[in-house]
Amino acid sequence: MAEKIKLIQGDVSRPQVQATLTNEVTETVINITGATAVMKFRQVGSTTLQDTIPGSIPLGTDGIVVFPMTALAMSGSAGDYEGEIQVTFSDGSIQTVYELLKFKMREDF
Repeated sequence: MAEKIKLIQGDVSRPQVQATLTNEVTETVINITGATAVMKFRQVGSTTLQDTIPGSIPLGTDGIVVFPMTALAMSGSAGDYEGEIQVTFSDGSIQTVYELLKFKMREDF
């Protein structure tokens, strides 16, 4: 994802980030049925996490994960943020998505 996802500080009732997990080699979706997913969210340049956001997996076979932006994540200062998606499969194995999600948060009026 090259484009930044734009967020407004404090908006927690609606923003959701939806990601479709695919195999880069085969270009097919990854079946995440029975898995759990989190997005680790932090300000760019920081090693401290702003939040770890649990994702919901509506179907699993389509590889889609939805992350509702939390009050903690949206309480950060204006600036650039990044998110890392980590999936834990039903057998306990963990896969982290290589590409980071990029965010830009601005202050609310």
